[in-house]
Amino acid sequence: MSDSPLSPEAIERLKRYNTPTVSNAIEVFDVRPRHVGYLPHRIRSLTPGLGVMVGYAVTSQTRASHDPDAKGPDLNADYLRYVASRPGPKVAIGQDLDPEPGLGAQFGEVNATIHKKLGCVGHITDGCPRDVDEVEGLGFQLFGLNLCVSHAYVRLVDFGKPVTIAGVEIKPGDLIHADKHGVCIIPIEIADRVADACDQVEQLERPLLECCRSADFDLERYIQLRAEMKAKVRE
Repeated sequence: MSDSPLSPEAIERLKRYNTPTVSNAIEVFDVRPRHVGYLPHRIRSLTPGLGVMVGYAVTSQTRASHDPDAKGPDLNADYLRYVASRPGPKVAIGQDLDPEPGLGAQFGEVNATIHKKLGCVGHITDGCPRDVDEVEGLGFQLFGLNLCVSHAYVRLVDFGKPVTIAGVEIKPGDLIHADKHGVCIIPIEIADRVADACDQVEQLERPLLECCRSADFDLERYIQLRAEMKAKVRE
């Protein structure tokens, strides 16, 4: 496919599947090693009841530590114009550059509200957001290390460039699929085929589940079905 965004219908279809199913579906295409393309478990959903989130990355970098000598322009207005200019749905990806990430929150109720108005569906950071009840009430998702109390001296350092979240690079425009299990990056070149692959994964797994749930379960039958499934995945 081209780098143009998926249709709203395609986005909604991807939201039917959880991230483990999407991760398994991506493996079908053999476009990347299986141990890359998702964030480590320390980046967790802080609003797990909101279900699946799908959107394109808009990126920023912040610091919240106190630096009395810090100088530079206030980037907030230009950053918000950047967010507004990008196709949606969008996910705000925020890299915390402090030596100990999570000192101060970039996102709370106010920032979540303006980002939702600009077409964002959630925020992912390697730091800590706050105001989780108010933000969850907006239907806006939060992912991070944990929650925190203060915004401290949080300030934008840069935006619209590749960022690193918990050791994983996320580029502007990357397609993000996330839920209570974690965060997955869908390769854009296969994005329009992943939902079909999710259907395939579920169909391949169904005989295994039915075998396990059967009153006359037979282990050898299960082993045979699993071998058949593995062979089909390799086709």
